[in-house]
Amino acid sequence: MAVTMPDLKQGFNRVGYICDDSTALTVYLTLALEKPLLIEGAPGVGKTEMGKVLADILETDLIRLQCYEGLDETKALYEWNYQRQLLRIQMNRNLEDDQVTEENLFSEQYLMERPLLKAIKAQERPVLLIDEVDKCDPEFEAFLFEVLSDFQVSVPELGTIRANQIPVVVLTSNNERELSDGLKRRCLYLYLDFPSVENEVRIIKARVPGVADRLAWEMARVVARLRQQGDLRKKPSIAETLDWARALVALNRSRLDGKLVGETLNLVLKTRADQEYFREEIGPEGIEDMLRQGGNGGGAARCR
Repeated sequence: MAVTMPDLKQGFNRVGYICDDSTALTVYLTLALEKPLLIEGAPGVGKTEMGKVLADILETDLIRLQCYEGLDETKALYEWNYQRQLLRIQMNRNLEDDQVTEENLFSEQYLMERPLLKAIKAQERPVLLIDEVDKCDPEFEAFLFEVLSDFQVSVPELGTIRANQIPVVVLTSNNERELSDGLKRRCLYLYLDFPSVENEVRIIKARVPGVADRLAWEMARVVARLRQQGDLRKKPSIAETLDWARALVALNRSRLDGKLVGETLNLVLKTRADQEYFREEIGPEGIEDMLRQGGNGGGAARCR
């Protein structure tokens, strides 16, 4: 079923995925043109979540391929069930009327589908999430060209298998290495940055029921301040902001102060070095000053 632009925006709002009109337009064109979507950005900005959200909006299956160094075709596309093939040979060893041929052994019943082949053979249009494609080797990246260009895969023993339904393909990259021009040419491109303070407030309120308005604003401003610190090894992700919000709601807190931020810092900063940097360079006093200057939310944009 074709998805209209209003349908897509409504779907994003329904699942609490807050994005601007430019992002929604790029995703809509991805669906309309049946092109893969390459999303780049820092870790934690919502790239992987986009694939999950699209599967929810389209009410279809999510098929995920997690990329890593050394990933090859046998883990991404298919491999033969050698144990079952050997069992079949042993069972038929003494049966003259049922000889096992190579064609029998290398048929689809012995084929173990991995994510790419599973997406190609799906009867209903799935969402194929190829996550952190920048972590795989350039050779595997080149292997993806056939899938992304023609939505087909080649199995030497069976021939070419074409997609029953062209999947919705979302590729994500953390920019750990430069992707090839060939891969980028086959995709629409979207860069996601961390949200503005205003949008992060909307995300917190959409995903964390019961959070106080003032608390959401104060949290969003503190997280924005932390992300501006160039010496942090790992900037807080949106997911970590939401975990922090849920924790503060569980503690029945409706506003922040410097002491509370210091006590719950481990929910936002996940390395000892970053926590030490916070205590030395910002500290509870710096948070108190920022909160006083921000008032009830009017200073959010200035802090950003």
